[in-house]
Amino acid sequence: MIYYLIALFIIALDQLTKWLIVKNMAVGESITVIENLFYITSHRNQGAAWGILQGQMWFFYIITIIVIIGIVYYLQKHAKGIPLFSVSLAFMLGGAIGNFIDRLFRKEVVDFLNTYIFSYDFPIFNIADAALSIGVVLLIIYMIQEERKEKKEKLDGSNGAHHS
Repeated sequence: MIYYLIALFIIALDQLTKWLIVKNMAVGESITVIENLFYITSHRNQGAAWGILQGQMWFFYIITIIVIIGIVYYLQKHAKGIPLFSVSLAFMLGGAIGNFIDRLFRKEVVDFLNTYIFSYDFPIFNIADAALSIGVVLLIIYMIQEERKEKKEKLDGSNGAHHS
């Protein structure tokens, strides 16, 4: 249950920040937070990351519904009792639903976090995008840990068999 609350918190924070941007900033308007590093920039995106698949809303509806069903399935069936796996899925669920709400009701995604990393103007993103990215990183960490654990168990098992 706590993992659904994490996802709900991400959705609420995402939607609140997007609402604040829509209500208080014109599209294209930018506020400097840290010069040459971080800006709040009102932007809209009808596609996916880096603006790919612009205007393909039907595609995003279908994919997002499939992803949400898959995440809920894994949370219910495979992640119970595995905190890192569950948290990664909760972050991905919150992020997926946050952007889905935008696509469903606004027909575009509100982006506003604008960063420059070593003078590279990183694509503008939002809380849902950040949550999705964090969730994927946590999932990769979990998968690496599991792989190492399995290798260790195999080694321990084969070593134990020789000593019996």
